[in-house]
Amino acid sequence: MNLYIMRHGLTQMNKDRKLNGQTDEDIIEEGIADAEKAREVVKDLPLDMIYCSPLIRTRHTCEIVNANHIPVIYDDRLKERTLGKIDGTYREENGFPDDKFFDYNYKFNIEGAETIPVFFGRVHEFLNELKEKDYQNVLIVAHGGVLRATYYYFNGIPEDGNIYKYFNNCEINHYEL
Repeated sequence: MNLYIMRHGLTQMNKDRKLNGQTDEDIIEEGIADAEKAREVVKDLPLDMIYCSPLIRTRHTCEIVNANHIPVIYDDRLKERTLGKIDGTYREENGFPDDKFFDYNYKFNIEGAETIPVFFGRVHEFLNELKEKDYQNVLIVAHGGVLRATYYYFNGIPEDGNIYKYFNNCEINHYEL
């Protein structure tokens, strides 16, 4: 199965460089423009199905890129990592060690937040189930964290636990599932 996965269009929190887990905000004009550019690529993909996070920024992006009106399934496992009390803050203001934000092995306790292993676990569960489907070409519209979890699904978690990998808004990645 060809798996295409893309991050949603730019949001105001992205632009402001704030942490955004599951704060449900829409994409801004720049994000709409990026999604319109991505639509030119997506329209030529022979998609069987689109899976999408149910958050508004991904739903809106999906509506824009889905030029061929492919069926869409919304799945909660594709939501961004729950960040709890640090959602909507700047990294430097929230007291969370910046060098640990992308450390798979770091054991932290932030009220209401998912650990990286728990977050990756739900995304990997989704991908394992998707492998069993009878699709040839699937697009996932999700979040940077979900793209990161997918990347490490295929490439393995590094021994040092550093799972920082950046994905641009509306960047489309391809994997063989």
